[in-house]
Amino acid sequence: MRRTPKFSRRSTTRRLIAAACATTLLVSAAGCADGDDGSTTDGDGSTTVRLGFSAWPGWFPWQVAQEQGLFGDNGVDVELTYFDSYTDSLTALATGNLDANSQTLNDTLSSVSGGAAQTVVLVNDNSTGNDQIIAAPGIDSVADLAGKRIAIEEGTVDHYLLLLALAEAGLSADDVEISPLLTDAAAAAFLAGQVDAVGAFAPFTTTALGREGSRAIATSAEHPGAIPDHLVFDSEFVAAHPEQVQAVVDTWFDTLDWIADNPDEAVEIMAAQAGVSVEDYRTYDAGTTIFDLADNQAAFEPGDTPANLDFQARSIAEFLVATGLVDEAPPLDGLLDGQFVAAVSP
Repeated sequence: MRRTPKFSRRSTTRRLIAAACATTLLVSAAGCADGDDGSTTDGDGSTTVRLGFSAWPGWFPWQVAQEQGLFGDNGVDVELTYFDSYTDSLTALATGNLDANSQTLNDTLSSVSGGAAQTVVLVNDNSTGNDQIIAAPGIDSVADLAGKRIAIEEGTVDHYLLLLALAEAGLSADDVEISPLLTDAAAAAFLAGQVDAVGAFAPFTTTALGREGSRAIATSAEHPGAIPDHLVFDSEFVAAHPEQVQAVVDTWFDTLDWIADNPDEAVEIMAAQAGVSVEDYRTYDAGTTIFDLADNQAAFEPGDTPANLDFQARSIAEFLVATGLVDEAPPLDGLLDGQFVAAVSP
């Protein structure tokens, strides 16, 4: 039997802030001492990078990097931690219990709006179909959602996707009825026929599509660049340890090369970490577009198109304010740092 991953890749701002206030994660390492920036320093004076990730196809390559010793090949000591709860990983970075984490641009901006200093140094991927608005039979387009009840986790990237799709169809949030639920509960409610539509991401899309006659009427594939996923560091760590940051970024691209050379073994590693079959894991490939070096370097270039991270950051910041998830737009200065992908040798 397939084990459904117990996670949520997305998180609301309010829930993240509450968790940060209420949760203290104790991280200890024998023979290590805390650095001034909260990092751990080994007995030989080297710095250990505490890197977190959770269940999303664009982040499972970190497991490959660890199992194949690729961090060590780049001369960096990494304490890699897998989080069953994505929210816990966000909290760990925001509270100084991680040096880096794999997270969405939406959630990074939410953390920044709450006072965290975080820096995006790498694009892991863009969602290109694994985030979906799924509707019941008889609802054939986004325009047909007018007056319908939609289950969605408010403040998430799937909420963002819904608003983008509604706007494109000439509608707004006022034209639909939002039923706020966590993503797993939202998919279950849709499957049970309790709502007319749902916003969800893989693997919960599989749950939702179990409702007979249901289908996706909008996906992230139709909004290129709107849902980017990243490697995000604590800003103080970036300033204090740029060599370690560079080594982790270098490892990412070495990992992509290893996966390309060993595709079957790589999928086995990633599927095992995800708790799904190899066959199921392969179905996620098209819905997540992994960014190579050229993609990364282009994304960090300033511009006014969805392909540019600064454009996406401004758009998401406006979304957070418009939906009342933050009172003021988060500061964007220092958020994006492309120097590390620029320094990677092709």
